[in-house]
Amino acid sequence: MEEGLRERKKRETRQRIADIAMGLFMAKGFDSVTVAEVARAADVSVNTVFNYFRTKEDLFADRQEVVVDLPRRVLCEREPGESVARAFRRDFLDAIATRHWRYGLNAGADVFTRIVAASPALVARFREVQEQREAALAGALAEELDTAPEDLSPRLVAAQILTATRLLSGYAAERLAAGEDWAGVEPDLRAQAEKAFDLLEAGLGDYGRRPSEGGGAAAGEDGDGDAEGDDQEHDDH
Repeated sequence: MEEGLRERKKRETRQRIADIAMGLFMAKGFDSVTVAEVARAADVSVNTVFNYFRTKEDLFADRQEVVVDLPRRVLCEREPGESVARAFRRDFLDAIATRHWRYGLNAGADVFTRIVAASPALVARFREVQEQREAALAGALAEELDTAPEDLSPRLVAAQILTATRLLSGYAAERLAAGEDWAGVEPDLRAQAEKAFDLLEAGLGDYGRRPSEGGGAAAGEDGDGDAEGDDQEHDDH
């Protein structure tokens, strides 16, 4: 539906407040900035800020809903014949190539990471965000693959994949924060990502592989919803 004038103005006001708040946080640190200071800089009342953002942490994590939903989107948009691990490999490598913010690889992400690390409130918030991302991905996997409620496979797969991407993003952020430039970090990050996803694919196999066009049920699933590997050699060991 076409966005109305009122909705557009509200969206623009919300974005302006969030942008101004982030500028202050980047300059002074999260804990050193008050909501009242954000309101003054944005030329709105404190009540207006709280009308758009329930907490100060929400001002910093203004894209939380998008971030939580991103792994589910990678799952839903995987290509025919593509397993879950393969889809996330492709998505992460694309983020490296484009320096996209969805995995914290954009310019300035090291500053963002330092601000979070310096604030216990933000550390707790982003731990919660990670848990929400895992739950959303696991729920989407369970729904699509129609797993039994007691089957832990979707949760295990979601946790493994998102832990891998989180560690890879952290690896890049740490090196950038230490003063290295992207040209030096990028090839090593790509090599680490390939290695990480090789390990994931070796363990997860074809789990959740999207059927080819006109195909049947997802490959890599037996009757109990367990993942099968690319070959049977594990059965002999």
